[in-house]
Amino acid sequence: LIARSIPATLFLNGRWIDKNPGIFQKLASNPLFEIANHGTRHKPLSVTGRSVYGINGTQNIAEAVAEVEINARKIKSLTGKRPRFFRSGTAFYDEISVKIAHTLGHEVAGYSVLGDAGATYSRAQVKKALLSAKPGDIILLHMNRPGGMTAEGTKDGVLALLAKGYRFVKLSLSD
Repeated sequence: LIARSIPATLFLNGRWIDKNPGIFQKLASNPLFEIANHGTRHKPLSVTGRSVYGINGTQNIAEAVAEVEINARKIKSLTGKRPRFFRSGTAFYDEISVKIAHTLGHEVAGYSVLGDAGATYSRAQVKKALLSAKPGDIILLHMNRPGGMTAEGTKDGVLALLAKGYRFVKLSLSD
């Protein structure tokens, strides 16, 4: 993305930020990228503890609030800017948790193209997923598993989409 000056909205969770402070600062200071909130512990956002993909969700209202708010405050303390968008771990929400996120000042963001299935796709599968994108789609990809093939497949897919005349924007610019 950097080599091709392609903007993106990056959803980062608190655990990843804590483990990668230098990378976080580089990404956050790069004007190509908009930093968004991916939760404190990467949990599905629920008030009932619903498990999604084997990941236990937040158990109640207090945990849902903490999942959103603690990471929002962390990002603001590190960047000076409170994130506008929130996507929970697994992108699962129940109706009450969406209201909680909105009350805390976040727009809940989903996705329309599953780009790498949690960084499990092969290079060819990632490219194929990206090539399924239509104008206005939001592609979900992961950068937390550098040993996977997401980066290579993303490069292939992005180049192919650029050749087709597609352009990329941050979520905040798609209003």
